[in-house]
Amino acid sequence: MPAEALHVTLVFLGGVDGADVDAVAETALGALAGVAAPMLAPGVVRGVPARRARLLALDLTDADGRAAAVASTAAAALAAAGLHESERRPFWAHLTLARVRSGQRLGRDEVEPPAPDGSFVARRVTLYRSHLSPGRARYEALRGVELG
Repeated sequence: MPAEALHVTLVFLGGVDGADVDAVAETALGALAGVAAPMLAPGVVRGVPARRARLLALDLTDADGRAAAVASTAAAALAAAGLHESERRPFWAHLTLARVRSGQRLGRDEVEPPAPDGSFVARRVTLYRSHLSPGRARYEALRGVELG
């Protein structure tokens, strides 16, 4: 993945009607005003699913649960406004590093590169529009907010 495509997904919205984008931004980002910025640390790189991976992801350790709190705050605000249906899966702090093309899979020996060092504070939340294409997705930043 190119560096500009790396991001942690807090709430996956799927398709949003163009008329609802401003409401989504105001609701989700407005709910995050004053929320503490999470400290994240790289964990292990793993294939997902584990047996025949279709993607490689870097787990991010969210020791104090702040990243999960940011995600749940935004999701709850969107759900309360009728702009999002909450997911059943728990939040997973991670960076998607690579995807495997359709019909191909990584072998077990291709899935375990070493994880990088260095924790970081995730200070900004950004609403992105995804532009999908056969080559790879391109992400357009629409609006953002700084966390406390």
